[in-house]
Amino acid sequence: MNFLTSMFLGLVQGVSEFLPISSSGHLSLMQHLLHIKSVAETDILFEVLLHFGTLLAVFAIYYKDIIQMITDFFYALTSVFSTQKNKQQWNSDGNRMIFLLIIATLPLIIVIPVKDFVGNLYNNTLFVGCALIATACILYFSDRMKKGRKTLRNASIWDALIIGLFQCLAVVPGLSRAGSTISAGLIRGFDRKFAVRFSFLLSIPAILGANILEVSSAIQSGFDTTLIPIYLAGMLIAAVSGFFSIKLVNLLAQKNKFGIFAYYCFAVGLLTVILSVING
Repeated sequence: MNFLTSMFLGLVQGVSEFLPISSSGHLSLMQHLLHIKSVAETDILFEVLLHFGTLLAVFAIYYKDIIQMITDFFYALTSVFSTQKNKQQWNSDGNRMIFLLIIATLPLIIVIPVKDFVGNLYNNTLFVGCALIATACILYFSDRMKKGRKTLRNASIWDALIIGLFQCLAVVPGLSRAGSTISAGLIRGFDRKFAVRFSFLLSIPAILGANILEVSSAIQSGFDTTLIPIYLAGMLIAAVSGFFSIKLVNLLAQKNKFGIFAYYCFAVGLLTVILSVING
């Protein structure tokens, strides 16, 4: 691997992870239609670092939310040992966000038994193409939903659970995680800005969990220390491109132009289906 390849894969990771176009779907198409090796085939450590780069992008934009969640949680925790207990501390914005994120993350447990089956779908470009078309439909119709007003203070457990179920569906290659969770938020009546914010904060446990599972594999497989500067360049590009991708999604969602990604996903999905049928 060279710097150019590393930076290109970092760009693909950063852009496709947060734009509602399905990073898994695009990586699958790159691998099978363009004959470009997947990141996992290149090096497990590099894959972990790219995901870490996208996490840095989320931290950079939503650091205030993250700091508030951490401080509110520990502040409420210390009240347990205080003589002046205040239950309201557990109902702070930070703790409420933590609670909703936990509820939304729990459905991912049901994905574990079908992990191998889902992994095999990466090799089926016809399926990926159809999934991209499904993503296009989800984005198109959710963008035409009436503007919602729900925010952190009145979002319910059911809202979080339904968004979590949409995230489960998005483990399938071609279905966008960001697109599915943001769309679910819009369907549940979330304010557009809050729908995007909740979706990207929800990506933290999902990406972090996947990274933790891969770290041991990365250590066991070993790595070439001379490639670390090249890997870090890809991670940096993933972080920077991810940062601007999140900014773009926020901007387009607020301007009711979120559905612009629907046309892109439909075009790529349709082209993929046609090429897959032609190639047999």
